[in-house]
Amino acid sequence: MRTLEIKKNDAGQRLDKFLQKRFPTMPKAMMYMYIRKKCVKRNGKKCDIADKLLEGDVLTFFIRDEFFDAQPKKQYEFLKAPARLDIVYEDENILLIDKKPGVIVHQDSSYHFDSLVARVQHYLYDKGEYDPESERAFAPALVNRIDRNTGGIVIAAKNAESLRILNQKMKTRELEKRYLCLLCGKPHPAEATLCGYMVKNERQNKVKVYSHPVAGGKEMKTHYRVLGAVGKYTLAEVELLTGRTHQIRAHMASIGTPLAGDSKYSGKKAPDGFPYQALYSYYLKFRFTTDAGILNYLNGKEFSIDRNQIWFLLL
Repeated sequence: MRTLEIKKNDAGQRLDKFLQKRFPTMPKAMMYMYIRKKCVKRNGKKCDIADKLLEGDVLTFFIRDEFFDAQPKKQYEFLKAPARLDIVYEDENILLIDKKPGVIVHQDSSYHFDSLVARVQHYLYDKGEYDPESERAFAPALVNRIDRNTGGIVIAAKNAESLRILNQKMKTRELEKRYLCLLCGKPHPAEATLCGYMVKNERQNKVKVYSHPVAGGKEMKTHYRVLGAVGKYTLAEVELLTGRTHQIRAHMASIGTPLAGDSKYSGKKAPDGFPYQALYSYYLKFRFTTDAGILNYLNGKEFSIDRNQIWFLLL
């Protein structure tokens, strides 16, 4: 017989989901059999696969020791990534990171170990705030995504409750984000809200923008404001009123002012030698309209990256 106490980051999960993560070598059929035959008990009582676990619950196991001793297939892969982060803000629940252009947020087929999420996990592991052995059902995760070649503020959640709350706030658009960009040409008027409809070509990973509703199209709204000019380029601040793939890049290009350095939407292979599209997510505000639980203290707080620093990076 062995026991496990449910910690904060494991609470809120279904029993079967937790067991799959905690015992990666256990076949599903065997796991369901153990539950059905009362070889797994919750607080000394029979449990069901759909039971939601609570912090402080004690699970008792009458199962083979080999499942306790087995290690996950992947061991500390995140330690291969650098632990360096440009931190905008940090507390016990979240991290705000200034992601530089060129860094991917999650691993892909071409980058086997280095990504922003791996760097976050490495950083928190070194601080003693993340222990994969004691928290096999949760790993620090990113709340929002930014394209590899775009820079800006990315939110990381240190615990499961913060991740659940912020994922919901993202869906209900209770986080305000603004971007700075460098446009080729000058949009008219100097400030406007663009409305359109987008259709994504999955094979090309590219968006086409229409001015009218189309089959399969999703509505998109983008507000921009001209801040100034540098030669033939225009400095602008942009706010997303909807959250669509490549929204700023595609929408600004659709009115004839693509982002400098954006080969995908400008039609140029390497526009004027810019290494990346000139776009930076520089401002974040938490503006909760519903209860945010343990994160209520963040409501109304604003965070930003110095504009002068960003213009230096963009130019």
